[in-house]
Amino acid sequence: MTEAETLRLRRSALRKIARRLIPFLGLVYFVNYLDRTNIGFAKLTMSEDLGLTETMFGLASGLFFIGYLLFEVPSNLALHRFGARRWIARIMVTWGLCAMLMAFVQSAGQLYGVRVLLGVAEAGFFPGIMLYLTWWLPRAERVRLIGAFLVAIPLSSALGAPLSTAIITYLDGFMGLDGWRVMFLLEGVPAVLLGVVCWFYLTDRPEDAAWLTPGERRALTAALEAERAELAPAAEGSAWRALLSGKVLALGGIYFGVVYGLYALSFFGPTLVAGFSERFDTEFTLVQTGAVVAVPFVAGAIAMILWSRHSDRTGERRWHLAGPAIVGGLTIPVALYLDSPYAVMIMVTVTAIGIFCALPVFWHFPPTVLTSAGAAAGIALINTLGNASGFLAPYVTGWARDATGDIDTGLWIVGIVMVAAGVGAALLRETPSAKGGETAALAGSTTQRSVGS
Repeated sequence: MTEAETLRLRRSALRKIARRLIPFLGLVYFVNYLDRTNIGFAKLTMSEDLGLTETMFGLASGLFFIGYLLFEVPSNLALHRFGARRWIARIMVTWGLCAMLMAFVQSAGQLYGVRVLLGVAEAGFFPGIMLYLTWWLPRAERVRLIGAFLVAIPLSSALGAPLSTAIITYLDGFMGLDGWRVMFLLEGVPAVLLGVVCWFYLTDRPEDAAWLTPGERRALTAALEAERAELAPAAEGSAWRALLSGKVLALGGIYFGVVYGLYALSFFGPTLVAGFSERFDTEFTLVQTGAVVAVPFVAGAIAMILWSRHSDRTGERRWHLAGPAIVGGLTIPVALYLDSPYAVMIMVTVTAIGIFCALPVFWHFPPTVLTSAGAAAGIALINTLGNASGFLAPYVTGWARDATGDIDTGLWIVGIVMVAAGVGAALLRETPSAKGGETAALAGSTTQRSVGS
């Protein structure tokens, strides 16, 4: 087979992967992230029904991550052993059932317990999919296609905000349930259904894909095996060594800062907009609040796609990660001192753009220092460290609001943590990696970069 023919087959395989896997995985992550964060919209009426203070709501939001963090690494190792198709299907069905249980809590204590169960059920889903994508995507194409997958995060908020608030408003009393209970019940159902579909739809590895031609399977598998062999001497292949690696811990710290901003924005965005009524003498209905909250996420979705494509086209990664994180961190505190709701939303939108531009570029780095079982454990640990901010961000933001009477201190902390993550990303030492033959040519790039020691 000639070099040109091999390249043609790889490109053909990647087009099929982009059409078959990325939209489906994006859909399930859309549902996943909506079920994780829709408590932010439920808060607008649920807090009064359950007697929640801001601190109690922040604790309820963050407790999800206790179970999530404890079971993240074991879950990803199980996925590596049993296969993505079976394990992701299991995760989706159990998290969907737990999400539906949220509709029936009667006290703050029950809410806390179900949030922990939801985290346990979902543990391993996101790092499992990130690991799964490394089994299918060569490095040169990875950021762009991961960006297309991760666009589910801003879209889940952009579309989920008006959807959730509309359910709470217009289906209040449906089946004798409060609107926020109906929202939890209805938004948990798709996860269960998609979990069943996942069992039959996903394929574990390229070599098992009947929807690729034999030539496409051979060409793609050869490219991925060549990359793994290239990385093997410098990458951590042992699960235990990956868990103790300084590189993994450093990446986990950077991810913590970016995700801290994401969760603060997701959980307290509705609260920030609802606060305009007191600060600027404006009045929004629940549905209008959802529409306003959606704006930064729509902008973030568009920017994420364009930025990830630019990173793949140029082959530059470090500043494509550091720059957005720093800009996002600097703009969120500025929003606190503006005298117009429009100006505030512009700054919040810039913050959202910074967060969402940084996310797909970040996930270029872990596979460059991890391989085999080390990748399963290391990617899970990085996600665990990053998602520790999912507990801290809502709790600290809620506590600061109770303690000071406003959201300002909490958002200052968001800005500081995000800027620190950006500085950490800027300090990553990059070294030129091997070009990867035709794989690099797929992106039109002559140089790929990886994390140095």
